[in-house]
Amino acid sequence: MTDADKFLYGDRSGINDPLAQADWASKKLVWVPSEKQGYEAGSLKEEKGDECVVELSDSGKKVKVNKDDIQKMNPPKFSKVEDMAELTCLNEASVLHNLKERYYSGLIYTYSGLFCVVINPYKNLPIYSEEIVNMYKGKKRHEMPPHIYAITDTAYRSMMQDREDQSILCTGESGAGKTENTKKVIQYLAHVASSSKFKKDQGELEKQLLQANPILEAFGNAKTVKNDNSSRFGKFIRINFDVNGYIVGANIETYLLEKSRAIRQAKEERTFHIFYYMLTGAGDKMRSDLCLEDYSKYRFLSNGNVTIPGQTDKEMFVETMEAFNIMSIPEEEINGLLKVISAVLQLGNMVFKKERHSDQASMPDDTAAQKVCHLLGINVTDFTRAILSPRIKVGRDYVQKAQTQEQAEFAVEALAKASYERMFRWLVIRINKALDKTKRQGASFIGILDIAGFEIFELNSFEQLCINYTNEKLQQLFNHTMFILEQEEYQREGIEWSFIDFGLDLQPCIDLIEKPNGPPGVLALLDEECWFPKATDKSFVEKLAQEQGTNPKFVKPKKLKDDADFCIIHYAGKVDYKANEWLMKNMDPLNECVATLLNQSTDKFIGDLWRDVDRIVGLDKVAGMSDSGPFKTRKGMFRTVGQLYKEQLGNLMTTLRNTNPNFVRCIIPNHEKKAGKLDSHLVLDQLSCNGVLEGIRICRQGFPNRIVFQEFRQRYEILTPNAIPKGFMDGKQACVLMIKALELDPNLYRIGQSKVFFRAGVLAHLEEERDMKITDVIMSFQAWCRGYVARKAFAKRQQQLTAMKVIQRNCAAYLKLRNWQWWRLFTKVKPLLQVSRQEEEMLAKEEELLKVKEKQIQVEEQLKEFEAKQQQLSAEKQALQEQLQAETELCAEAEEMRARLATRKQELEEILHDMESRLEEEEERVVQMQTEKKKMQQNITELEQQLDEEEAARQKLQMEKVTTDAKLKKMEEDIILLDDQNSKLNKEKKLLEERISEFTINLAEEEEKSKSLQKLKNKHETMITDLEDRLRKEEKMRQDLEKNRRKLEGDSTELHDQIADLQAQIAELRAQLAKKEEELLAALARIEEEAAAKNTAQKKIRELEAQISELQEDLELERQARSKAEKQRRDLGEELEALKTELEDTLDTTAAHVELRAKRESEVAQLKKTLEDEAKTHEQQMADMRQKHNQAFEELNEQLDQAKRNKMSMEKAKQALESEWNELQIELKNLTQSKGDSEHRRKKAEAQVQELQIKFGESERQRQELADKMTKMQTELDSINGLLSAAEGKNIKSSKDLSTVESQLQDTQELLQEETRQKLSLTSRLKQMEEEQNNLREMLEEEEESKKNVERQVTSLQTQLAEMKKKVEQEAVSLEGAEEGRKKLQREMDNIVQQLEEKTSAYDKLDKTKTRLQQELDDLLVDQDHLRQIVSNLEKKQKKFDQMLAEEKAISTQYAEERDKAEAEAREKETRALNLARELETMTGLKDELDRANKLLKAEMEDLVSSKDDVGKNVHELEKSKRAMEQQLEEMKLQVEEMEDELQLTEDAKLRLEVNMQAMKAQFERDLQGRDEQGEERRKQLVKQVREMELELEDERRQRTQALSAKKKLELDLADLEAQIDQANKGRDDALKQLKKLQTQMKDLLRELEELRLARDEAVNHTKETERKLKAMEADALRFQEELATADRLKRQLQTERDELQDEINSSNTKNSVLTDEKRRLETRIAQLEEELDEEHLNTEMVNERVKRMTMQTDQLTTELTSERSNSQQLEGARSQLDRQNKELKLKLQELEVTIKSKYKSSITSLEARIAQLEEQLDVESKERQQASRLVRRTEKKLKEVMLQVDDERRNTDQYKDQVEKTNSRMRQLKRQLEETEEELTRANVYRRKLQRDLEDATESADLMNREVSTLKSKLRRGDLPFNMRVGLSRTTHDTDDDVEVSTDITEPAAE
Repeated sequence: MTDADKFLYGDRSGINDPLAQADWASKKLVWVPSEKQGYEAGSLKEEKGDECVVELSDSGKKVKVNKDDIQKMNPPKFSKVEDMAELTCLNEASVLHNLKERYYSGLIYTYSGLFCVVINPYKNLPIYSEEIVNMYKGKKRHEMPPHIYAITDTAYRSMMQDREDQSILCTGESGAGKTENTKKVIQYLAHVASSSKFKKDQGELEKQLLQANPILEAFGNAKTVKNDNSSRFGKFIRINFDVNGYIVGANIETYLLEKSRAIRQAKEERTFHIFYYMLTGAGDKMRSDLCLEDYSKYRFLSNGNVTIPGQTDKEMFVETMEAFNIMSIPEEEINGLLKVISAVLQLGNMVFKKERHSDQASMPDDTAAQKVCHLLGINVTDFTRAILSPRIKVGRDYVQKAQTQEQAEFAVEALAKASYERMFRWLVIRINKALDKTKRQGASFIGILDIAGFEIFELNSFEQLCINYTNEKLQQLFNHTMFILEQEEYQREGIEWSFIDFGLDLQPCIDLIEKPNGPPGVLALLDEECWFPKATDKSFVEKLAQEQGTNPKFVKPKKLKDDADFCIIHYAGKVDYKANEWLMKNMDPLNECVATLLNQSTDKFIGDLWRDVDRIVGLDKVAGMSDSGPFKTRKGMFRTVGQLYKEQLGNLMTTLRNTNPNFVRCIIPNHEKKAGKLDSHLVLDQLSCNGVLEGIRICRQGFPNRIVFQEFRQRYEILTPNAIPKGFMDGKQACVLMIKALELDPNLYRIGQSKVFFRAGVLAHLEEERDMKITDVIMSFQAWCRGYVARKAFAKRQQQLTAMKVIQRNCAAYLKLRNWQWWRLFTKVKPLLQVSRQEEEMLAKEEELLKVKEKQIQVEEQLKEFEAKQQQLSAEKQALQEQLQAETELCAEAEEMRARLATRKQELEEILHDMESRLEEEEERVVQMQTEKKKMQQNITELEQQLDEEEAARQKLQMEKVTTDAKLKKMEEDIILLDDQNSKLNKEKKLLEERISEFTINLAEEEEKSKSLQKLKNKHETMITDLEDRLRKEEKMRQDLEKNRRKLEGDSTELHDQIADLQAQIAELRAQLAKKEEELLAALARIEEEAAAKNTAQKKIRELEAQISELQEDLELERQARSKAEKQRRDLGEELEALKTELEDTLDTTAAHVELRAKRESEVAQLKKTLEDEAKTHEQQMADMRQKHNQAFEELNEQLDQAKRNKMSMEKAKQALESEWNELQIELKNLTQSKGDSEHRRKKAEAQVQELQIKFGESERQRQELADKMTKMQTELDSINGLLSAAEGKNIKSSKDLSTVESQLQDTQELLQEETRQKLSLTSRLKQMEEEQNNLREMLEEEEESKKNVERQVTSLQTQLAEMKKKVEQEAVSLEGAEEGRKKLQREMDNIVQQLEEKTSAYDKLDKTKTRLQQELDDLLVDQDHLRQIVSNLEKKQKKFDQMLAEEKAISTQYAEERDKAEAEAREKETRALNLARELETMTGLKDELDRANKLLKAEMEDLVSSKDDVGKNVHELEKSKRAMEQQLEEMKLQVEEMEDELQLTEDAKLRLEVNMQAMKAQFERDLQGRDEQGEERRKQLVKQVREMELELEDERRQRTQALSAKKKLELDLADLEAQIDQANKGRDDALKQLKKLQTQMKDLLRELEELRLARDEAVNHTKETERKLKAMEADALRFQEELATADRLKRQLQTERDELQDEINSSNTKNSVLTDEKRRLETRIAQLEEELDEEHLNTEMVNERVKRMTMQTDQLTTELTSERSNSQQLEGARSQLDRQNKELKLKLQELEVTIKSKYKSSITSLEARIAQLEEQLDVESKERQQASRLVRRTEKKLKEVMLQVDDERRNTDQYKDQVEKTNSRMRQLKRQLEETEEELTRANVYRRKLQRDLEDATESADLMNREVSTLKSKLRRGDLPFNMRVGLSRTTHDTDDDVEVSTDITEPAAE
């Protein structure tokens, strides 16, 4: 390995180390928190509740740790992993350990999902050479190890391929290596993006790009405690590329330069590098030109000459000068820059002192000032004057103000900071100018952001708040983009995933900092405090705490006030902020006089720097804040630092959002700048600050671990040995089968197109299981190997023994025969005998040759056949390869299509986002308009109240209205003409509503109409002037009449007798008038009391909660209103009869009167008939509704009874199933350890039982559904049991295998069926919920419209009521004998007022209910989403439960059969035991005989031992057989004893189980009784609800007919709307263009609204003036009353009044005729009012019906919720009981296991011989079973293929459904937009109509007042009024002129 490879690839040899893997699996290694190392490795030993005992691996100590503090450790497979997102256990400890391991191995780059984490190595690494650049060039990210080059290359390639702008965000603490990494990015891009065509230009550009960095580092970097080259500003470098990918230019933006470093530095820190470069590297000439001195002489260099190790300032100065030359910056500008730097240093040397007798500052030595002025090109005296006594503007004059020492020093420091900042800003602009020289156009760009990361210091200032604010925004961007990319991968792989925008988690903190209002954020409050007088940092903190005290992200500090002022909870932690000099930092004030001097400098460079003097805040203004209050800057040019930074950051974020971001997180390993050292706590803090841990937290929400199908199958197939059938199978299908066999929770994994996705921690669990399996396999393999080796050695020993015996025998024989002569002869003759055998051997060889030849021929034939087969296979292989190529090409085409569609989708989504943002802006404007409209309506209501009061005063003046009727008729004709015009306008309005696209033209037309209305107003004013002229003429006529009256006075003497009679009548009339006036006063007092009572009642009504009971009360009020309306009709009839009687008394019996009476009587009769008919029809409807209601109630009762029966039957079935389940469970636990092979399965079964018992409580909530499923499952279980009983009769082992296979098959089938059903039901339910939501919204909109209509009708009714009041009072005054009628009318008035009050209260309630329903709707939507999640979780749990239940039942059936078999075996054993006992007796007899035989044999053996023949061998064999027999006898005895013990134990266990069964049954019976009682209570509640619903059903059935008609209309409207939507889609582009025009017009409308507001305010002022005039008039009226009282005493006037009385008698006749006309009008108006009342009733009924529907839905939801809660409580109780029982049973099980284990070991050895016999039978049966299993596998394959096809079809249907739903949602959005625009139009038109009506009413009232005043004046002058009339009129004659003025004043604002 090369050096570069060591630092790139590292050493991962220990990954697959089996020892490490075994160590990890056996010791249960975990991470424990440690103070020194952050986290320490340890092995988990014990678990005690919430605490665990962990043994630390390093020290070996045992430590008690809380469970929550322990973090899981990843398997050794994941050590030094390149991407930390692949870690199965994603936690802080694992991330830290991985980074630490890689860092110690020299690997500084590590991926963490989208992040690239970089740890500063503090040494040079050989991984940045050109070779490595070429290595990474064009490679994908996963192909190469992590590197900054890999990230830049991916950004560059994706920019070239996708044509999308890219950005690389480098963040981190100071000293983490951000600047170095940005340099490497630029270096890589300059190398990669260089071209040969433009090599000369490109070379310059590359050099300039690379040399821009040294210049910026020299001017913007400095040495800090953490970093020797720390950049003290943020920068965004934007490199532009053309279409071919070549660099065409660059641009640099800077953020937050730390300019305060120029004037002061901390210990061991330097100011900006350029100061030291210049002081060390400048020559003599430059030193003299720039007035440079030694380091120690500069006050602003706090620490003198601080050097950087490994860097010489002189060389760096030369490099910067060369960089200036490469950037082609001229020498003049370089000298200007250096002059500014020298001037900044000299400014620090200016010394100020305080004068003796005053605080004024003085400058004793001005050498530094002279040097500064020389460098900056300004006058010394002006400069010193500007600093010591600057000019301040006071009013219009300028005054010189003396400065104190502190103020002068502050001004100099501010000047130094500002000049350096301006110089740095100019330098950046100049570099950008140099980098943008090329003429080629940039197609796309890559932006590199190098900005300070999130840091938490002990005290954080304003700059740190800005940095943390930017990091919040960047982290939000990361969270958003991370999950967008995750979602894209999920979509690519076809995974179901609900999108979570984690960017919203950080929004509250961002709002706390940047929100402008409601409540304002930190920056907004800081800006606000900057403009307030006497504002301090303390007041800012107090205001911030007041405004944001309730914000969860804002915390008051726990420290003392000296340490921190407030805390903000950021994503990385809580940060304390100290608000010292924040106001000054935000305003950044300067001495204005010095700034103007610098602007007028002789040096051009400095003049350009200080060009924008207008935008600064002067120090004088800041100082004068406390005196002069808030100040205004010139022309609004000044903006605070916070505002500028917020805007700058906003622009940066918009550019970053439009790019594809790549994240680099730089980490500092230690503060000592040592290589190879890593401080764990420091790194952990940075990981949280950098958002790496936040990203991991987000990763956990998704599926971070993913494996390719092939790898998953290869690694984990060992866990599912029989799941995948033999032969070829697709990787996806194999993975599906494996996961089903693994029985993983569906929520823990997703299967994509090429990978399997897992949640965090799942792979670690699989690794553990794999290790366990491998250990088991290896252990069994080792055991087998050891057995084989032992058997082989034993066989070898046996062979050796036999060989030894044979050798011994042969040796003994040879010793006997060697001296025998015959033997010697035989040995010599034997070799001669072989000659005769040679021929036989030859024949044998020939035969073998023939056989070999035949075999060769056969082999050649086979070879030919194999070659032919090989050719066929190769041809087939070629065909398959061609097909594969074709399919790959098709796949590539499909992927290209998909990419195009994705890009198209993104474009459309961007357009959609733009449209949505515009829509939101429009909606905000609409909301503002609505608020203004509400204010206008409130003002109108106030004006209406004032008008009502004025009308009450005017009612007294309307007694003499007869003379003005003719004029009124003319006015009414004019009004009819105006109504015609209004109808025309309404038609035009409808046309305008239909044509929304022509809105601009319609607005212009409406403006023209407003102009025409103004013309009408002018016409009305001219009419008023004409009427005034007529008044004058009538006054002249009055004078003539007075002359005639004087002539007639002479005739008065003749009528004295008649006067005497008339005087008596007058006295009576006066008494009656006085009574009536008293009654009027009492009625007014009552009205006032009722008004007060009304106000109090309204307050009480507002305080009450809007509940369903209120809606029922509203219904009753509506019915009472109907009855009152009928009463009013009756009263009107009675009044008509009374009027008839009065008319008969007063009028002459003429023919005309008779005809009038006949007409009136006929009209009254018709009215009565209509009333009776309506009453009859109403009663019939009521009877029909009652019948229908009764029928519905009976049907509901029947349904309830059926539901109860079903419930009872289901509960009984459930009880039976539960009892069966419990019995099976008990039997299962008794027979768990029948054999050693089933131990592993027993453990799994116990775990499954625990999970089942936990989930049992959850699944009981859906009890009814479960009952149905349980019945199905029972039937299926019966069939399974039959099959099992038939199959398992053969043998126990084979039955287990078959039952598991069959149960799995059936479970998969049932699961698939249930999944399909549940998916379909869920989709249908979701659609229903969405439709209900849309319907509810439409209902709300309809309610709002109906409410508006009702309000309009109320206003019209109020106006009509006012007219009715006027006419009723006229009749009361004119008819002297109409007291009863007047009282009745007053009653009617009271009733109408009460009705109005009731209506208003009802409408208030409706408003409340509407708001409540809106809130409930929102809550329901939230609950709906929550319920969806719960439903999905429950369904998943249900599936698991069903699967587990099926398995448990299958296992229980197996164990039941095994139990029966075990019992049978026990019986057989008992019989065998008896047989063995008998055999024992026989064996003892045999033993005695054998003993005797043994004794005899021993004697014989002693004789035989001496002889060495073959007979000795038999003796040894006999001894062995004897020993074996003795051993067998002892074993048989032991077996007998053990069998007896086992029988006793099994009998005891049976007795215990029976007792437990009885207890369980009793408990279940009690639970069932409790559930029955609860069911009865629910039934009672349901009955109550049904009774309450009966009342509501009546109203609902009435509305059905209306709803059907409305539905038809809506369907027609829908069809029209669909057509309109098509047109709207076509005209969308046109609409976008017109939107801009509309926005301009909206601005004009807003201006007009403001003018209307001003007019309204003027109208309010006019009304106040009229009230004052009215009060004055009332005083005058009292005075006139006194004068009239004195005039009454004079008797002389009685004589003159005689004539007047005669005139009155004559006029009374005329009045009667007029009254008849008025009566007719009243009747017509009564009919109109009745019609309007009916319409109101219909509207209110519609509203009530909708409200009832909503209440019904809410009631249903509440009842369902209560029932589910009660069920859950009961089930939790049952679950807790079951848990207890389960624990007890576990304990018993453990005891049984211990006992059974100890006894079964000895019995197994004895039974193995018998098992051997049974195994032969088993082999026969297993062969048959294998044939059956083959058939089953074939069927399984077919079934799986079918299921896969079904899944594909389902996915396609789901995709189509999603597409349809999206289109529908878009259609609905467009419809809503259309409806909203239509509503806005209707509102505008309604508002215009109201203004027109107000104008017309005002003009009518003015005309009426003028006419009445004129008539009253004429009568007063003539004196032809009676005395009592004058009393009333004299009060009002003086008010007429003022009233006319008031009326005109009122009309003017109305017109406006």
